[in-house]
This record gives sequence, structure tokens and C-alpha cells, in this order.
Amino acid sequence: MTGGEPAGRRAFVTGTGAALLAGRAGVARAAVADGPLPGFHPALKDALTFPLAWGNSPIRDFDTWRRAARAKVEETLLVDREDATPYAPEFRRRTDGDGYTGELVTLSLTRHERVSAALLTPHGPGPFPAVLLLHDHGAKFDIGKEKLVRPWYDGARLASARTWTERYFSGRFVGDELARRGYVVLVADALGWGDRGPLAHDQQQALASNFYHLGSSLAGLMAREDARAAGFLARLERVDRRRIAAVGFSMGAFRAWQAAALTDDLAATAAVCWMTGLREMMVPGNNTLRGQSSYCMLHPGLSRHLDFPDVASIAAPRPMLFFDGGLDPLFPADGVRVAHEKLRAVWRSRHAEERLHLRTWSDLGHVFTDRMQDEVFTWLDHVL
Repeated sequence: MTGGEPAGRRAFVTGTGAALLAGRAGVARAAVADGPLPGFHPALKDALTFPLAWGNSPIRDFDTWRRAARAKVEETLLVDREDATPYAPEFRRRTDGDGYTGELVTLSLTRHERVSAALLTPHGPGPFPAVLLLHDHGAKFDIGKEKLVRPWYDGARLASARTWTERYFSGRFVGDELARRGYVVLVADALGWGDRGPLAHDQQQALASNFYHLGSSLAGLMAREDARAAGFLARLERVDRRRIAAVGFSMGAFRAWQAAALTDDLAATAAVCWMTGLREMMVPGNNTLRGQSSYCMLHPGLSRHLDFPDVASIAAPRPMLFFDGGLDPLFPADGVRVAHEKLRAVWRSRHAEERLHLRTWSDLGHVFTDRMQDEVFTWLDHVL
């Protein structure tokens, strides 16, 4: 162009004038789009190249890359490692189930507060293989550990828990099933759920914001607690510390592969209905765009370095299972495909593709049904 105002300023003035003519609603529509994303979100997504991912990173030695990638994840958690904090477990409220004993245990996963958990131990001499079982989100906060272990200690929660298991788990308590099959099972309440709640759905963003103002992170706390819970299992005499797996559904699946990335105490991981590429998930209509529950899985700045499957790949070449539902509305098929391709490439690079079990259940949605559970249980028996 020749003469007059610089093109950038002229465009800005013209755009502003048009917006004013259109009214304030016009300004909002121009600046924020698609429920809600910034109008320029395609440019932000294009900038996400995940330069620290294995294969993108200039680091060619895998063990060196693992250390660098784990350090970057830990940096974004905003919660310091506190491995020296004594667990100091207190056991109470025992019950005998079908082939196992249940206990409530209170322990310190960080220095900040005591956490309530359920611990199931098979009958017999041990030591046993063990499962760190991680509960989902589901916007249901009155129960946490009770979503996965039958709450023998609370009749009111039992009714709520049974309804939940009917909806997502074919009426089964997954923890009880694992204990009957010979696994020590630990499942703790995340902050906001069960004995550490209940949090109201519309309080999630405020809670996360307050953590950030205080120089900490809600999602980071959850990640640290889960890794420490794996360490607690590894230190129990009843547990064979070489045979500990993390298992989770939905947000619990995210927590499972995240914990595997952060600690070597986990020998295997099964994650059901939470794996995708970030860019493919950030699309209009996706639940992530609503905020709220997203703050339980949001580490600020991490996406400038690593995608979700890149974080999970820190655990390679240990055995990992990822199940997804073909009808799951939360995770678009292209996101699952991209994630699976990335995961497969990493395990293949370690000559360990047989240790990676990927499956999409074409006829299922966002669930962890008895069919899926049985395949996970059989897989655990094989890899542990």
C-alpha cells in the first residue's frame, strides 16, 4: 500500500469501527468464538509443536530424554516433591470380604494434610501384586474411593456408589474384583471428593485459581499425591514392590499414566477412556472447553513442550494399556488415533511394541464395563 496510515493501524481502526456499529455483542463475537475459544485459537494450536517429545527433541539417548521430560513435567506441577514426608499410616475400620480384608487407612501423601484411603488385601501369606486404583471425576464429589471400592463403612455412600457402578462399571466395584483376584488395592480420595469434599461443581475453577494465586496447583497436588501413593504401596510388606500397577478410568486414567510418568514404583499401567492429542481435543463442543473439571488435569505451560501421549511415553518401555470407546463423546476419534500413533512410535523405538496394548471398543462410549475390566484383569495377570 502507498501513503496514509500504516496498514496495521488502518485495519485496527476499521475493525473497531465495524464492531462499534455492530454493538457490544459484535465485539464479543469477534474476539471470542466457538464456546469459548479466542478467535485466534487456530494460530495458538499451530504453534503447539511439542519440541520436547521423543523424536522431536534433539536428545537421542532415551534415558537422558526421560529424565529431561520428567523434569519438565515436574516443573509445571508447581508442587515440590516431598518424598521425605513420613506416610505415618493409621489403620481403622476393618472388614472381611470374599477372599480379602478391607481397611480404611489415613496417611500423609504431602506435608499439608492427611488423606483417607481404602486398602484391600487378599487372604494369604503374600507378598502380593498390587494396584493403585485411581477414581474418576464424573462431576460427582460425594464419593471418591467409594466409586471403586464398596464402602462397607458408610450406608449412605453405599447407595450412591452402587448407582455409580451401575452407570459406568456394569455394577461392579473394580477394587473388590481386583482384591478377589489376588491384588492388594489402594484407592484414596483426591482433594474435593469423598472425605475430602464434597466440592460443588461450580467451585472447581475458583479452587484451582486460588491454588495458582498461592503459588501452587490443584492438578499438581493430585499428580504428586498419586505418585506418593504408589510409593506407599511399594513400602508395604504385604506388597511385591516389583509388581505394582496403576489402573484408572476417565480422569483416573489420566492420573494413572501421569503417575507412571512421574515414578518408577509402577511396573505397569492400564488407562481406560482418557488419551488423546491435545490439539485434536481443543475443538468446539468438547467438554474441555468448559473449564471446571479441566483444572484437575491442567499444568500451565506443559503443552509448550509435551503432548499428552508424550507425557505417558516417559514410562516407556514399561507395559501400558490404553482403552478408548469408539462412541466416547469426550475424546474425538482423530485425537485418539493421533495419540495411539505417537505411543506406538515410542514403544517401537524401544523394541517393545508388544508391551503396549491399544484398543478402541467401537460399540462403547465413556464406560469401563465388565468386558473391558475382564480384559484389563487378564492383561495385568500377564504383565505383572
